[in-house]
Amino acid sequence: MSSIVAIVGRPNVGKSTLFNRLTESRKAIVDAEAGVTRDRHYGKVEWNGQSFTLIDTGGYVLNSDDVFESGIRSQVQAALDEADLILFVVDVIDGLTGFDKEVAEYLRRSKKEVMLVANKVDNNKRIQDAAEFYALGLGDYHCVSSINGSGTGDLLDALLKKLKPKEYVEAELPKLAIVGQPNVGKSSLLNALLGEDRTLVTPIAGTTRDTIHTRYNSFGFDFYLIDTAGLRRKNKVNEDLEFYSVMRTIRAIEDCDVCILMIDATNGFTAQDLNIFHLAERNHKGVVLLINKWDLVEKDTHSVKKFSDEIKAKLEPFSDVPILFTSVVQKQRIHKALELAIEVYKNRAQKIPTSKLNNIILPFIEKNMPPATKGKVISIKYITQIQGYYPQFAFFCNLPQYIKEPYKRYLENRLREHFNLSGVPIEIYFRKKS
Repeated sequence: MSSIVAIVGRPNVGKSTLFNRLTESRKAIVDAEAGVTRDRHYGKVEWNGQSFTLIDTGGYVLNSDDVFESGIRSQVQAALDEADLILFVVDVIDGLTGFDKEVAEYLRRSKKEVMLVANKVDNNKRIQDAAEFYALGLGDYHCVSSINGSGTGDLLDALLKKLKPKEYVEAELPKLAIVGQPNVGKSSLLNALLGEDRTLVTPIAGTTRDTIHTRYNSFGFDFYLIDTAGLRRKNKVNEDLEFYSVMRTIRAIEDCDVCILMIDATNGFTAQDLNIFHLAERNHKGVVLLINKWDLVEKDTHSVKKFSDEIKAKLEPFSDVPILFTSVVQKQRIHKALELAIEVYKNRAQKIPTSKLNNIILPFIEKNMPPATKGKVISIKYITQIQGYYPQFAFFCNLPQYIKEPYKRYLENRLREHFNLSGVPIEIYFRKKS
């Protein structure tokens, strides 16, 4: 593990902007509204040949009964517990506030090393105004403007002098994204698997806004789990913040290897669930369907087989997808979901030898040749798997332009029958044999 640095401070002082600046990314959502960040957000910072892990946290508010603010406090505390160093961010425009003093006192009790960062300092007058932060009793401060980057290089130089060098190796591991509509239990699943409150969970739909990356290394598994914001229909997205959350979720789907698509069993498989499924399919990602809240469904009217058959009918023609019925609250079969997801990952990454492909599939082609078109006989002579990050197959023949979709489906079904491609979208191409 690399050294860990946590960014803390009261709401709306520019913590997420600083996080994005230092990680050279746009992972954290930035908005003028206070309280945008709710969960711990991890990123990697590289500077002068050294690297460390940076944690963005929500705005810290003491003595509040608000469900989100109390949850954010617990997330900030978790970040403090695992951090080697704290960046305490204050806002030079607002000046020294009572909230800043309370947070400073709390940080002193944590016994962690703290670096004070005066943000939004972009002219000489504000450099002078920042002197009042000496009153916090945390020593020297560092003036930065996270929105334009001024002062951040000096901040990183000073920060790295305080960190003990650690070797950091970026692991090439499977990435599993937990996706679905709002309030289906995505964050609850992540917390149940990790055995800790990694993300904020409330009954309010839309609690998760950012995509949350976590490395999972337990029970023989080792991969990255990505919790995402819920995807609603376009006409239901009416806030800028939700729009940014949706865009980050779509990007998480594009970047992952396997999507664990969670469905609310009490609502059934809806049109929006199908839209999310097709989004993963179009991006050639592996898919596992997780039917959550199965403990709340009347078993007399909904059997596992009936529910599965109804879903697969809607997924046609790509219906070769693992379906698992779970209850995250009762922790039923949640580790089985990981087993299925890793199996789908292996299915997606497999390379089938050309000789094996031809020995198995060519006899089916000889037995059931493509229908003749315009009196011309179509002959497929050779099959190979194309190099790529998902299964793609090239069928070499004399007249590729005349092969129709039904025959293409026939070939896909034969491939799925004889090779384990469950949960994996595949592509079939017909090419002219030279």
